[in-house]
Parts: sequence; C-alpha cells; structure tokens
Amino acid sequence: VALPGNVRPEASSAKDQGPVADSLELEHMFLQLKRPPAQEAALSRFIDELQDPLSPNFHHWITAQEFGERFGIAKSDLDAVTSWLHSDGFTVHGVYPNLAVDFSGTAGQVRSAFHTQLHELVVNGERHFGNAADPQIPEALAPLVAGISSLHDFMPRSLAHRARRTSGPVPEFSAGAGYLEVVPEDLATIYNLKSAFAAGITGKGQTIAVLENSDLYSPGDWYVYRKVLGLARKYPNASLTTVHPSSLGGLPCFDPGVNGNDAEVAVDVEAATAAAPDATIEIASCADTVNFGGFIALQNLLTAGTPPAIISLSYGMPEMFLGAATNEFISSLYQMAVAEGVSIFVGSGDSGAAMADAGSFAASYGISVNGYASTPYNVAVGATDYADTYLRITNSYWSPANTPAFGSALSYIPEIPWNTSCGSELLAKSHGFHLSYGPEGFCNSAGGANFLSTFASGGGPSGCARGEPTPFGTVGNTCAGYSKPAWQKITGNPKDGVRDLPDISLFGSNGTWAHYFVVCFSDPYDPNGASCLGDPSNWAGFGGTSVSAPIAAGIQALVNQATRSRWGNPNPVYYELASAEYGATGSSSCNSSKGAAAASACAFYDISLGDIDVDCTGPFNCDYGPDSSFFGVLSTSSGSFKPAYASGAGWDFATGIGSINAWNLIKKWPPGEGAAVLTAKR
Repeated sequence: VALPGNVRPEASSAKDQGPVADSLELEHMFLQLKRPPAQEAALSRFIDELQDPLSPNFHHWITAQEFGERFGIAKSDLDAVTSWLHSDGFTVHGVYPNLAVDFSGTAGQVRSAFHTQLHELVVNGERHFGNAADPQIPEALAPLVAGISSLHDFMPRSLAHRARRTSGPVPEFSAGAGYLEVVPEDLATIYNLKSAFAAGITGKGQTIAVLENSDLYSPGDWYVYRKVLGLARKYPNASLTTVHPSSLGGLPCFDPGVNGNDAEVAVDVEAATAAAPDATIEIASCADTVNFGGFIALQNLLTAGTPPAIISLSYGMPEMFLGAATNEFISSLYQMAVAEGVSIFVGSGDSGAAMADAGSFAASYGISVNGYASTPYNVAVGATDYADTYLRITNSYWSPANTPAFGSALSYIPEIPWNTSCGSELLAKSHGFHLSYGPEGFCNSAGGANFLSTFASGGGPSGCARGEPTPFGTVGNTCAGYSKPAWQKITGNPKDGVRDLPDISLFGSNGTWAHYFVVCFSDPYDPNGASCLGDPSNWAGFGGTSVSAPIAAGIQALVNQATRSRWGNPNPVYYELASAEYGATGSSSCNSSKGAAAASACAFYDISLGDIDVDCTGPFNCDYGPDSSFFGVLSTSSGSFKPAYASGAGWDFATGIGSINAWNLIKKWPPGEGAAVLTAKR
C-alpha cells in the first residue's frame, strides 16, 4: 500500500533530470512509526496533565527512556518493522523513543523496498534529489508506519531577513540618532524587561539552546555585541557554548562548519541574550543529511540526557511540502520534548499566510503555514513592527539622543504586524492608495513595485499536517490540519477546529517602517555581514521571526528563573492569562495602539492595527479585484476583499495574542515547583 502525501511538489516532470544512481548512499533516514489510537490518546492526556496544577502529574517530567517505555508500541510490532527493513538490506541503527526508526541504505534499496525511485531535480537552478512517487510498504505494516522522513535533500529556509536601510515609506519623519537600530536596551524598555532585571530576574542559571545547521562565524561577535551594547558589565553570568550533540543511541551529529546559514546563528544567539542577558546560550548544531541538522540536534538533545529547558528554532517549511511522514516526525519529536519539560519556540514564518511562497515576489500556492511551528506542542512566535512611524508620532517614543548602550526607546511603543508587502493596507495608505490590489491599487503602481514581496509575519490555520495535498502542491485534496488544542480558546480565535498560528508576537521588523534589529555579524564572505567596529548603526541588521522567536525564548528563561521550574509547553498559561485580560471582546485598556498610555498591569498588548496580507497571482486564495491581469492580494474570499489576515480585537492570525509586558507576565505567572520572591530593587 502507498503512503500518500509524501512527494515534494518540485518532483514534477518539467524539472526531472532522471533517476539517481542506485549506489547513492542515504545515511540515517527516519522511518516514522505511529501509535495505536488508544496509546496516542493516553499520551495526549498525560501532556495535558503535565500543565494542570490540579493533576498529580503536574510538572512530573519524564525522561526520553520513560517516554518510550510508556508511550511506545509493542515490541513485536517494532520487531516486525525492523525485520522487514533488514530483509531488504538496510542497516537499522536503532529506534528512538519518539518512534523514529533510524536506518541507512542506498537509493537502489529504497527503490526495491519502497517501490519509489529517487530522481535528480533542478529547482531554481539548484540540483536536488527526491522521490518521484509515494513510498509503498507491506499492507501488514500500514497501521504502524507513517512514512519516511525523508527521501529528499530539500532543507528548510532560515527566517532571518537582512534589514532594508531606507528612510521608511513615509517622508521626513524625525527622531534621535540611532533609533532605527533596535538594541537590547530598547527591548528592555519596550517590553518591560528592565523591571525584571531590576528584580534580579535576568536568566541566570537558565540555558537557551538554538537549533542550527551551521556554526557561528565568530563567537567573538557575540562578545562584542554584549560589550558594546551594555550587557557584559551588568550581566556577567552569561556564556556562549557550541555543541554537536550525539545521541546515546548512536545517531551521529556532524559539525556543519560555517555555511550560508551562519547569519541565522548570529541573529539567534544575540536576540536570545538581549532578552535573557545572564543566561547560557547554547548553539546546538548538526550538519544536514536527508534530515534537517537542527532536528538531528534536537533528537539527540532529548535522548542523550537532561535537555535544556528552552529551545529556539528559526527555520521553516510549509506543512504540505513537508509531507505526512515528516509532519508526524516533528509532532512526535515535540511531544517528547514537552514530556521532558522543554519549551520550544518557533518562528511562525516570514511569508504572511503564504509559507509555500517564501522568498517569492508574489504568492501563488494559496494559504499555508510553517509546519515547523504548527504543532500543538510548540509556541509559534510572530513578528511585529513599531507603529510610531506610520502614526507619525516618532518623537513621542524615541529619545533624540542615545544612552551609552545606544538605547533610545522611551516606553512601550504601539505595534503593528511586520509586513514588507504591497499587500499591506498600511503601506498602501501611507503611499496615498485606497486599495492594495487591482489596476488602481498600490501593488500595481510604480511605487508599489518596490514592495512586491511575500515577506511578512507568518500566520494562518494549520491545513495540511496530515493527508495528501493537491497535485499542485497546495492545501486541499485529503489535507487536514492539526486539531485545535483545548487551550487555544480565546476571544478572536475562530471555531475552525484546527490549530491556529501564531500564539504570541514580538519585534521582528527588517526596516519597513524604519526599525530593525541590530546584529554583530562580521562574516566578510556573507553579503549580510558587516564590520562590528564603531557605532552599531553601521553593523548588520535583520528582521523576521528569527528575531522574535529567540526573544520570546529569552522571556521564558526569565519566567523559568522566577518560578524555579521548567514549563514544557507554556501555551496553556499564555492563553489562560490572555483570556482573563481580554475577556469576551478584547481589552481596550491593553490595546497596543495606546502605546505608553496602555494600562500598567497588562501582561499582553492586544495589537489591532495592520495586517500580514501579501500580493499574489494565480487561482488560489487570491482576490484580484476587478481585473485578473493585475496583482491581487491573498484573501479568504474570492468574491470580496477579506485579507489573509488582518489584526483585530483579541487573538488574530496576524499577531496571535499580541505582544508581552515581560515583568507583568512574570508576576501573573502561576507558581511552579518553587516560585522566587519577586521584589523590585530600588
């Protein structure tokens, strides 16, 4: 029987260069197994109980070995699977507690055993390989096997984006020198981290692991960042380490060296230390194989001992491109992490609601979300921008002079969703257009041509975590999203029955409205690199959910320190606190547009201005307006303009719950195993 939904959309005849050699070695593939329904239900109950203070299992984290023993499958079933693999000549290295069978073989053995051939493919000028048809397995094993993760070498995209150093979309706004570059002191002011720091909650004793498939170009960049921007002297307990974790079961992790993703590593480690300046930042990096190196690192961290309590991941790929087997692998891996008390923060994506069109000038695959972020077991983190430029109130929120640490933010600043696309209603209005789409719209104007882009904070409903997408590679056919978790109940969240993204959002602009995150990244061989000498305004700059995810992870490190506890999946707490704050209609007193005038007790800021809509072409979720020969914008309706998606009261697809006042969040967080006394120092 075939395992549907496990062919990359690029595996089309137009890009097919023929079969690979039978001798091609495929090292450490994962055959992902699945639990019987009753066993899966038991695991779901246990994960819920881990977060329930009234349950005897509250925070009773278990090891990977215990996870496998309690929620594995029968030994006889495992033996049947591994014996079949052995009979076809594969080498079976082991079975991991998250039901991933690690095995190696050749393309010829794959063709013989799974009845699918691997072909060479050319995609956008790059050579790849992938299976041309869904793999097949013996019918007797079908109840046990989800599929193979994976039979191709397509890797996820980094979610970091180089800053656009422009004067912004509106003319002649003014503020003090250096306000464009958001630095740690600015974040501390805007998100009220500084009150936590004053109380001694700085991330001390906590470890944040960032998952990577590259090493950092120079660890010295991290130290320069901390020294120049005022962290090193105030918070001396921080450290930076690099590990290439190996599993006790023998899954190798090869040092990836410095490659084209080293900019991502720099963003991750510096954003994390900005939010938790006394924490240990751990780069967990492995080279890609047929599997993403970051997941190899996570697999090994979870199975080789006590893993770090907080993980940040800044890569992505759409659910329907991942395939059913890889989605199952990710979900099972995150389940094991939560059971061990690990909190996973993942960037929600950088293509609005069109993750499948990442990096394109227009969306054509319709609505899709980041499969690395869409499971019910992680926090999906969206990105925001600051609205002072759009509202023309910049001087109210930024000082005309920098502090010695180059900070200039004066208070919390109104926020909008990060969006660089001409599909943004705010960008259209700022350029004098009433519409973003159609022949008279911004996207089809001379000025709008500079904003034809899908770069925007990711959000949308899970749509293809299981099943098989359409032949075009879009959400449809037998696709189904992850079921809505019980904790995702809050005003504004639709009754759509599926997991919705994002959960929270924090700063991640790359300069669209003249704000971006400054980064010390000195790689001279990378076009994004820059010298870290002198004023930080000359350093590299970035945006994207690569910035917001590690900041959110850093805030969780503060929570963990304050409560002296791991928290596994913190989403149930986020949504409970936000529901109490927003009530049935959203909170006007905590509306982000109030800026500094927002209520002093808000744990969350409800963002209700702006959208993540992007320009589009083609027949999928694209509303062209009166003339289909022009660029349209992504829409949930083909008959009227319903942007995918706009922010609004309460939860929304553009920003989730909204952004965070860190000190208020910490004070309102429920007690863990032993809460610290929170007393602000005078």
